[in-house]
Amino acid sequence: MSRSAHSVLRDTFGYAEFRGAQRDIVEHVISGGDALVLMPTGGGKSLCYQIPALLRDGVGIVVSPLIALMQDQVDALKQLGVSAAFLNSSLDADAAREVSRQALHGELKLLYVAPERLMTEGFLGLLERLQQDNGIALFAIDEAHCVSQWGHDFRPEYRALTVLHERFPTVPRIALTATADAPTRREIVERLALEQARQFVSSFDRPNIRYRVTLKDNARKQLQHFLESEHPDDAGIVYCLSRIKVEETADWLKQQGWDALPYHAGLDASVRNKNQRRFLREEGVIMVATVAFGMGIDKPNVRFVAHLDLPKSMEGYYQETGRAGRDGLPANAWMAYGLGDVVSMRQMLMSGEAAEERKRVELQKLDALLGFCESTACRHQTILRYFGEEHPGACGQCDNCLSPVDTWDATQAAQMALSCVYRTGQRFGVVHLIDVLLGKSNAKIEQFNHQQLSTFGIGKELVAAQWSSVYRQLVAAGLLTVDMEAYGGLRLTEAARPVLRGEQAVWLRRDVQPAKRTGSKIERSTRAREAFAGANDDPLWQALKAKRMELAREQGVPPYVIFHDSTLLEMLNRKPQTLDEMGRISGVGQSKLMRYGDDFLEVLEQR
Repeated sequence: MSRSAHSVLRDTFGYAEFRGAQRDIVEHVISGGDALVLMPTGGGKSLCYQIPALLRDGVGIVVSPLIALMQDQVDALKQLGVSAAFLNSSLDADAAREVSRQALHGELKLLYVAPERLMTEGFLGLLERLQQDNGIALFAIDEAHCVSQWGHDFRPEYRALTVLHERFPTVPRIALTATADAPTRREIVERLALEQARQFVSSFDRPNIRYRVTLKDNARKQLQHFLESEHPDDAGIVYCLSRIKVEETADWLKQQGWDALPYHAGLDASVRNKNQRRFLREEGVIMVATVAFGMGIDKPNVRFVAHLDLPKSMEGYYQETGRAGRDGLPANAWMAYGLGDVVSMRQMLMSGEAAEERKRVELQKLDALLGFCESTACRHQTILRYFGEEHPGACGQCDNCLSPVDTWDATQAAQMALSCVYRTGQRFGVVHLIDVLLGKSNAKIEQFNHQQLSTFGIGKELVAAQWSSVYRQLVAAGLLTVDMEAYGGLRLTEAARPVLRGEQAVWLRRDVQPAKRTGSKIERSTRAREAFAGANDDPLWQALKAKRMELAREQGVPPYVIFHDSTLLEMLNRKPQTLDEMGRISGVGQSKLMRYGDDFLEVLEQR
């Protein structure tokens, strides 16, 4: 391994050693090779192109889909003493010309650009001049999964990026993503002409994230309990399916005393930008958002991601939850889920204008996520298997491993439930089916004469909530499907036949009743304090964070651009007394040591 690459890692970025496959990737790209890098969020993807760009001749061109991400990356690089800039629609004509001038005069090492701008003839002409005069170090294509038409973040302009290979065949290309199943990987290779590229597939496991799925009861109250008990002062993201629910949830959280902001595509751009800026640059802000928010969000100390509605796919769920704990410290992924989510999501997928093949693929992806929700196996194991990776299970970091799931022989109940669907004509929803099983007399039962059915009243041994659980799990297991043409009615699948014939047993998870709020706020915040080894109760921790916020506000950058929480935590635990000792803290490179070393040593000396 080139000693200069390691010295850049140490002196510029402040890290003692490469992680995982970083070393091999950096060496491969420095030598001029193409690469496809699949690495989980927080795994250090950016270093894989930033270090080669600093060591190769010329400027590194980074294709990035989001303005916010470019701004964050450039701010962070400037803090490290790296000459970097971006070209996007946020710049006026004069500023854009100045960036182009800097690039042409060899004053930049990294230039971030949106794919739409890169594809203009003007910018391609600029690239040709750069290549001729000073050289192009590399092309980095970030969020490369955007090229896939089957993906959750499809960007058609990404498909035109093959022009880079056609017009600049000698410049190495590195495509990077944190989310790609096997079909998406193949599509990235094909669409970006990376057949000869070396593939680096890191583990998708995020062992610092605790995954939990809870039965949806009163979702807002459940969210409130989750926040109060585990994240009383933390930054996080709450995802909702609709714009209306985003705004209502944000307003409700504000009324409960939380610093919550809404974000969705229907808001005015200035409001979205203001809210995103506050989330990135302030502490303890909760962003309530649709999936319009998140891709490329570089905030490392997001301590939780909560879902009040079901995502569209395992890829979407993995990427959204992956925005938590990018700094490697403990984080939570919490989701409240119910059968109503399944109906809503299927309705949304089927009502779109997409081709039938795309709808079929999206429904298959949704079914995989349903299986994850209802699984009794280790959550980490289930996620990794979806991405083609094995995991031994027993992670100790998910609800199923921490509280082993209680299952019951539901074969007879499943037969009753399925038979009721069949007897009523496979056109009714869960509420009506449960009324039939419980033998309830109401106008709808009498309208369809369902009190005469053999299944009327046969299910009185279970209560309505238990039957709701049975139906939810039968849908997730693929024995029933939601028929959107029948307004959400349930229909039998082929997989139901052996169960009805008595040829196949059915075991289901026994739902745990939602826990009631108990204990003092001190007791409820135990998990949050433990995540930082008692740091939140330490005045020195608060003083270090206050100094970071002061410096960030002076420069107009997010606090984590100064130092990550993990770096402050190491300062707290090791308490360096000299600049030399401070320089050995992970994340303190030479530039930051010169800028901030004395400021933070002064804080440490006063405590």
